[in-house]
Amino acid sequence: MKPQLEAIPFPDNSNILAYTYEGSHFDAPWHIHPQCELTYITSSEGTKFIGDHVSNYVPGELVLLNTNLPHCWKNHAQENVKSASIVVQWNTSIFTAIPELQPIRALLQAASHGLLFSATATAQVLPLLQTLPKLKGTAQYLQLLQVLFDLSKASCTPLSSAKFTKEMPWKHNNRIAKVHDFVAANYHKQIQLREIATLLNLSEQAFSRFFKKMMGRSFFTYLNEYRINLAAKMLVDTDFTVADIAFKCGYETLPFFFKKFKTQYQATPTVYRKEHGRKLLR
Repeated sequence: MKPQLEAIPFPDNSNILAYTYEGSHFDAPWHIHPQCELTYITSSEGTKFIGDHVSNYVPGELVLLNTNLPHCWKNHAQENVKSASIVVQWNTSIFTAIPELQPIRALLQAASHGLLFSATATAQVLPLLQTLPKLKGTAQYLQLLQVLFDLSKASCTPLSSAKFTKEMPWKHNNRIAKVHDFVAANYHKQIQLREIATLLNLSEQAFSRFFKKMMGRSFFTYLNEYRINLAAKMLVDTDFTVADIAFKCGYETLPFFFKKFKTQYQATPTVYRKEHGRKLLR
């Protein structure tokens, strides 16, 4: 497995990297870097992993990350749909500790959790964000400053817990990346704790302690969140029956699936499908 500490290839004489990405899928593994990052999802849907947070993502999402917060986006297979995003990364040294920049410093501190911005806030800064990759030097710096200042006044939702504000040890980062990849490949079938523990060369007890410490919940709680998020997407995007979706997502009994789904979304799968279907038609 490749190292999960990402080196940012900044242009010469620059502390800011802004670019657009387009490909068949988002291929970055679960990784960290000592730079801040602002990511806008232009196209594709899937699952985002931000620290100890896991949830679906959709086009139009804007997420701000502080330094050393583990993250990745994994797109679901969608025929004829590219995975595309706008990404801005920068060294923290570009903003000095002057009173005038206090709102931005407070925003970045809050982004240690990862911040998901509202649709209204995203729409406001999107025109500036779209042109950032085309700018250089002072113009690019001032435009990034404006984007972050606008976001400092916007509504947003924190994603992860505060414990990920410090750099995760290299070997732990690689282990969690292996867990993410294993779940993505095997969520549809029964998973035994010994399988994933063996993959990491740990005993079941040691793995359970490690995962709970790193992710703030048990492995099976995390696995259930992954499955339920995927099931919610399938309820909206496919015509599969609720029973088919439950089984495709790894649930062996419908009552258990209904119970877990209602706990996470405060609605039954049938009601969730009807509510979100109506929203899509508006």
